[in-house]
Amino acid sequence: MSKAEQNPDIYAEFKQQVNMTARELEKWLTTEESKSVGQDDGDGESIGHKSGQRIVQILGKKKAELTPDDKAHMHKVHSYISRHTAQGPQTDKEHSRWRYSLMNWGHDPLKK
Repeated sequence: MSKAEQNPDIYAEFKQQVNMTARELEKWLTTEESKSVGQDDGDGESIGHKSGQRIVQILGKKKAELTPDDKAHMHKVHSYISRHTAQGPQTDKEHSRWRYSLMNWGHDPLKK
């Protein structure tokens, strides 16, 4: 059983944590700040940047249209956001690599 299958609330958790709209995230992913952070996957694009593109696709689907791969990625997103929101800098959060990285994963920690 996959982690996504073990957590039937992954959809709700994903929707709660991913606080950027598909349009906001798509626009963000085109910025230099977005491309400046994250671990390169060996092809010049970071893992987080690729994740952001996948999140845009998932946000465009209805819950009933989600595949097991989508749900597995939603779990990965939930885990990443949960871990990294607790590790923020004490100063200049707005212009930090920490914030930029989280935004690649669909979460703007400064958004109300």
